[in-house]
Amino acid sequence: MSVTIRDMMTNHDLFGNQFSGDSWAAWLALLSGLYGLPLNSKEKLTFESITGRSGSPQQACEELWLVIGRRGGKSQMAALLAVMEACFNNHQSKLSPGEVATVMVLAADRKQARTVMRYIAGLMESNPMLQRLIIKQNRESIELSNRCCIEVGTASFRSVRGYTIACVIADELAFWRSDESANPDLEILNALRPALTTLNGKLIALSSPYRKKGALWQTYQRYYGKPGNILVAQAPSRIMNPTLSQRAIDEALERDQAVASAEYLAQFRSDLETFIQQEVIERAVRPQPLELAYDHSHKYYAFTDPTGGGADEFTLAIGHIEDKLTVVDLLRARRGTPADIVAEYAETLKAYGLQVVTGDKYAGSWPGDEFKRHGIEYKPSEKPKSGLYLDLLPALNSGRVQIPPDDRLINQLSKLERRTARGGRDSIDHAPGGHDDRANAIAGLVSTRVQSNYNLSLMILGHDIDQKPNPRRSLGTIAAVKAAGIPL
Repeated sequence: MSVTIRDMMTNHDLFGNQFSGDSWAAWLALLSGLYGLPLNSKEKLTFESITGRSGSPQQACEELWLVIGRRGGKSQMAALLAVMEACFNNHQSKLSPGEVATVMVLAADRKQARTVMRYIAGLMESNPMLQRLIIKQNRESIELSNRCCIEVGTASFRSVRGYTIACVIADELAFWRSDESANPDLEILNALRPALTTLNGKLIALSSPYRKKGALWQTYQRYYGKPGNILVAQAPSRIMNPTLSQRAIDEALERDQAVASAEYLAQFRSDLETFIQQEVIERAVRPQPLELAYDHSHKYYAFTDPTGGGADEFTLAIGHIEDKLTVVDLLRARRGTPADIVAEYAETLKAYGLQVVTGDKYAGSWPGDEFKRHGIEYKPSEKPKSGLYLDLLPALNSGRVQIPPDDRLINQLSKLERRTARGGRDSIDHAPGGHDDRANAIAGLVSTRVQSNYNLSLMILGHDIDQKPNPRRSLGTIAAVKAAGIPL
């Protein structure tokens, strides 16, 4: 007799001690429906409320998409499903000699994927029968004697090719980020699906919701509440995990309604929107080259976004003005020892005739001190990051910026998000887990030039920089205005 997911959750010789009881009842109904198992009347009502379907599936579904709030038990259930598919679904008859069936756990990075892997290892090691299946084990894989391997991996469309997959668990899919791709979730799933066909493998995608974009949102829109082989479930944290404190959720909602509604109530966020449209970015990209050489006929400007090390890049952008067009001549991005990067960038600045660079004012005093050692003056930016991006947007929309064909820059610009905070104030930043170091350098360069033009226009009109009239200033000529690139 075959073992079902219901057996695994209720049989005390398996994992009934851990997953039986009222606190796991919603999960029992949902997963039983996933495998086409009969449901009692109470389970049927629960299944329908979570999936939006009328009635329960009469056969197993191929895909399960879980839009579930945080602390709702997603990772524990993903681990249980991984053990189910690896240990109780025999794939050997479909495997060629030397071929292995892989149950793959994918996350934004290996550290995050190991969370699910620890749950999997804990389940395997807690059961003597399953423990005997283990041939070899480390932090990232468990090899079993039935020619199946459970393995963690990072969310990369390159790393998932070449496998024969029995089941893939896409953990926190809505937060997958990549410097290589603007749509990593869609591209990875496209690479995975052919690897699932040989063994009729299952795709288990689980995530707290985020913005209304990407694979999770598209699948939710298309399949939630619809019959078929793709099962979509949506439920607040406390529906799936009644032991979670309601007070903690209420306090989170009080602090930030939009964030907590996504985190705990499983609602896609309506306060987020794409900041710059992809076609606007693509229109601004010059075909080549990546960098433009110094030209003595141009006056250059520079902006740098320093970092103290780690995963962030220390970036530098240099540009000039050509007939109202801000041309980004050069964009550099480095990781390493900040002092060494400053030394390199100082030489680059001097090569473009620059002795001054504007930079992030939140970086502290060390960039100014370090650049000064190399004969470069560091001026803190007059605006915060959101202000820089707000200057960049109209310049891009009006076609007044030319950027280099840098794939990571293009990717970062396309992923910038506008968030509307309480009181209506907008903030612009990268998504959780993302980066915007290159985008910030470009925005800073454009904003610095915008501010320079604004200050110069005040001077030409006989005003001080604080906008007070100053009759001692002489009015500039139209030629001076045009040379500054200020619209007349």
